[in-house]
Amino acid sequence: MSKVSWKPGTMIYPLPAVMVSCGSEPEEYNIITVSWTGTICTDPAMCYISVRPGRHSYNIIRKNGEFVINLTTKSLAYATDWCGVKSGRDHNKFSEMGLTPASATKINAPLIKESPVNIECIVKEIKELGSHHMFISEVVAVNADEKYIEESTGLFKLNDALPICYSHGKYYETGKFIGKFGFSVEKKKKHK
Repeated sequence: MSKVSWKPGTMIYPLPAVMVSCGSEPEEYNIITVSWTGTICTDPAMCYISVRPGRHSYNIIRKNGEFVINLTTKSLAYATDWCGVKSGRDHNKFSEMGLTPASATKINAPLIKESPVNIECIVKEIKELGSHHMFISEVVAVNADEKYIEESTGLFKLNDALPICYSHGKYYETGKFIGKFGFSVEKKKKHK
């Protein structure tokens, strides 16, 4: 197999496509679509988002020191894209996309009610990296839609919500189940 050498760039795909909600009061509420996001620590639970300083939400998040990561689904794909290409300077994204701001449990920024999972975050550090600044944040609460919680086991079945991801400029549905963590080293059951 031959390989082609490309210039250094961001080729770690696919990534989650999330809507980040921010603002401390309704007049300030906004939504920004982000794919530069991820988990960075388990204990304490920490994650990050990276945002260009020129984006409308950047100053809102920087000023308030908090935001909500709202996971997206197939039914939210249009709103996810629209909130990424339109500016909150010119649009009320909640009302124009028919999304519902809901009260968070630990912070002032609103949740997006239609999202199956809302991750409330408090900014701990801002790293100015270049084109994007990274908001390193502590997760202070997670809100999950109860319709995706399996009653008998208490497991959260996010795949039932049809989550989407982002890969090199395109949105995709997530695929079918192929194995769980540790499946490669599990002992095979002996058949009698």
